Amino acid sequence: MKAWSTSLVCLLLLATLALPMNGAENSSDSAKRPRNGLTLYVSRLGDNSDGRSWHTAFNTIQAALDAIPNDLGGHRVIVRPDTYAEANLDSKHKGAAGAYNVLEGDWDGSLGSGASGWVVIDSGAPRVVVRTNPNAGTGNPTFMVLPDGDPDAETGLKSVDWWGPWRCDPSYSAAGWDRWILRRLYCTGSEGGVGWDMTCEAGVEFSAIVEDCVGLGRFAGGCVMAHVGRSGEPVVFRRCYFMCMDVWGDAGAVYVRAHNKSMPTTPDAVFDDCTLVGPDNALQVGYPGFEGYTRVLFKNSRLIVMNFSQPHGTPATGAVYSDLDPKYLHVDFEDCLVMGYKVLGARNDALFSHTTKGTNRAYVQYRQPVPAGFERLRFWPVEAFNDLVPARFQASASAGGTTARPRLVKLSVALGPRGMENTPVVFNGRPLLVANYRDDTKNKTDAYKRSMYLNVLDLATGQEVARFGEGHSFANAFVNDRELNVFASEGTDHDWFQSIYRFSSADLKTWKRELAIPQADGEHLFNASVCRDDQGYLIAYESDKPVQFCFKFARSQDLAAWTKVEGLTFTGAGGEYSACPVLRYVAPYYYVIYLHAAVPGHNGWISFLARSRDLVSWDLSPFNPILEAGPGEGVNNSDVDLFEHEGNTYLFYATGDQQSWGTVRVAMFAGSMQEFFTSHFPEGAPVVRVSAR
Repeated sequence: MKAWSTSLVCLLLLATLALPMNGAENSSDSAKRPRNGLTLYVSRLGDNSDGRSWHTAFNTIQAALDAIPNDLGGHRVIVRPDTYAEANLDSKHKGAAGAYNVLEGDWDGSLGSGASGWVVIDSGAPRVVVRTNPNAGTGNPTFMVLPDGDPDAETGLKSVDWWGPWRCDPSYSAAGWDRWILRRLYCTGSEGGVGWDMTCEAGVEFSAIVEDCVGLGRFAGGCVMAHVGRSGEPVVFRRCYFMCMDVWGDAGAVYVRAHNKSMPTTPDAVFDDCTLVGPDNALQVGYPGFEGYTRVLFKNSRLIVMNFSQPHGTPATGAVYSDLDPKYLHVDFEDCLVMGYKVLGARNDALFSHTTKGTNRAYVQYRQPVPAGFERLRFWPVEAFNDLVPARFQASASAGGTTARPRLVKLSVALGPRGMENTPVVFNGRPLLVANYRDDTKNKTDAYKRSMYLNVLDLATGQEVARFGEGHSFANAFVNDRELNVFASEGTDHDWFQSIYRFSSADLKTWKRELAIPQADGEHLFNASVCRDDQGYLIAYESDKPVQFCFKFARSQDLAAWTKVEGLTFTGAGGEYSACPVLRYVAPYYYVIYLHAAVPGHNGWISFLARSRDLVSWDLSPFNPILEAGPGEGVNNSDVDLFEHEGNTYLFYATGDQQSWGTVRVAMFAGSMQEFFTSHFPEGAPVVRVSAR
């Protein structure tokens, strides 16, 4: 780790004193900021006193859960990587809308535990003797713990109904886990891996997020049951690996059973970039006679069933299987791969409905058909089968391991309440910040355009050294030898922002203005970013067409005349909000940091990183989001720009609520810009691939 550039930190502190006030962003109303709850720590090395620090950490996860004080949400439990012999974990306090509680492992040591690796919750390891309760009555019996016997002789997978990492039984609901986020946990040793059953509260609304987890269980690796999904706030499993180890009963890699009274328009459970493996089913839904509607979405996921038996043998019943009347289940597939004897299966072959989006592929037993919307694979999908043991779950999480998250340190400085868009540059040996001012309180008035201008701040003195470009905003700067180029959009009073213009100067006093990127009919242009590559110059520019927002590209040989690259529009993974691009070229890749809209489980607007060799096919970093609003930053980490200075890389970014207040802050990566970008794409790590065509 390189030393910090103390000179730049001092420059940033000086610069804070000279920044102009932006009338639209001078409110710091704390009521608009997300609630910060209690943070508790778990470590087997702690003194088990109050859990308020690593030194005083609780020794068990359950002790920390018991210390959660209320249902206001925003509470956080951080666990040191280790193995925890715990079962039937119980949360008595839910999270809240917009303020999920979090239970997470300190996977890469960045949260201060002094360790890295998995937090393993092994429910087969507690020293107790567990049996099925013979007095539990009819139905699905519960377990009982015997006072006698040799618990050390009964270690191993405790496959007894209702015994698992998360507490629930026919008389006790798991609804206390509503609006919780689980991250980087490895759950194993019992009936289930990661999941919840509402049981006696069947039909209650339930939302949860599970990210970067492993779940292994006899009947399911992941599950959610007896709930009703909230519209726009489903149960989400993201970048997870789930496996079941049985074919008996309702076993599947994941099990989902919602209790809707009619088919919902949005999914009850979403599996995003997940790998699901089972001997008979990747997804199992329902049981014979149950009546309730369920909708499930698989996105960019791999559903793998290991049983490819011959038809006259004992073939698997289907990668996705349901025991229900077909009207009770709908499954959406988006860019998925399915491997198994057959894709879909149902009792009495009465298949449920499904839809497909993007490219969905199926590798099945050679005599089995594939459903509509699936491409039949001729060759064994080697790269997908490798996800049976994904690289991100194999590699070391040590500081030097390939999966350790690159460390970005948010410096304790804020550059005053000001506009969001800016570019740090070194021009003629001077570190400068090229920025803009506008008063958004005057939007849709005759005074809006007059409130806008571009300016240049000397980061060494904090003084404004240039002001120009009245009526323009969304500044981006590019240094070309001894010439400073600034690209900005022309504002209007009542019709948003128009074409992008280039301002150029050699002395920061005299500025030349010329049209760079003209808007198309009905289009509005905003942020832009320029880099040099081996073909000349490339610009990424933000547009509100066809997606609000997206970005496009244009090329130039001289920074003056630009030719748009036709047919390419970056809209992320499926036509989604992709704003504020900052573009760099580090051969052989183009890298772009862009703003992604709010994602369940994350705090508001977040910054993503992608790379491409050809501008067409883009890989998203497995560490996305690379920036997310933390305490005191509102709900926004946007408008990133960056430069390398004295061996370190500095990211300038905007915080706030995107409406009434905001400021510019700085994060530092201790290394070169090339190291910053390459470290976010570790070799062998799975990535999501999207197309700009």
